[in-house]
Amino acid sequence: MNCILIDDESTARIILNQLCLNEENLHVVGEFSNALQAIKYLNKNEVDVIFLDINMPDFTGFDFIQTLKNPPNIIITTSEKDFAIEAFEYDCIVDFLVKPISLPRFLKAVSKARTTTSPTINTSVSNTDTEISTKDLYVNIDRRLIKINLASIDLIQAKGDYILIKTDDKNYTVHSTLKKIEDKLPDALFLKVHRSYVINIKKIIDIEDNSVLIKREVIPVSRSKRPELMKKLNLL
Repeated sequence: MNCILIDDESTARIILNQLCLNEENLHVVGEFSNALQAIKYLNKNEVDVIFLDINMPDFTGFDFIQTLKNPPNIIITTSEKDFAIEAFEYDCIVDFLVKPISLPRFLKAVSKARTTTSPTINTSVSNTDTEISTKDLYVNIDRRLIKINLASIDLIQAKGDYILIKTDDKNYTVHSTLKKIEDKLPDALFLKVHRSYVINIKKIIDIEDNSVLIKREVIPVSRSKRPELMKKLNLL
């Protein structure tokens, strides 16, 4: 079985590497100090098992799991026993190891991963989503219905009782709520990343920490929305 190690502590990764050497059919093909590096790797490579820490800066282990479209078997490796109940809410987690990890306990977890089939998650985009993303949106401005091509929208910002729709060539101020317009947008193209912002994910230029860059505008991303955003992006 091929596996990767994700832990922000180098010492923990070294120990896991040594434990893996005791299992003949377990091969470490990558190790990462943060979840974002691992996401990029998994977009190009498949593995059988992930050894995953939970407490990591910026992006927790649970955040990481939520970004995976088809997660392999995951073995949690952590110093925090309190996460056990939450961990087993995820079907892909086959075992929960508390540091320091003994060899017998490690081998038992590997055995579980070997005999457990990882869950399959349907991630295909429906034809409806694909068709909707090519359509237009009509907004009421000064008693006129204005047609806006969805693909031209950069972002939508809440401003009190109004919303500001920013497009490639023009901005529109509409008397509406962010929730109301969000319900009319295709999920394949748009995502609410903050209580005040819905963005077109195709218009993202850069991502840094808890924000994204669209054109010259920095848009905040709430922590709870980061996993969903990362799942939608095609990371290299």
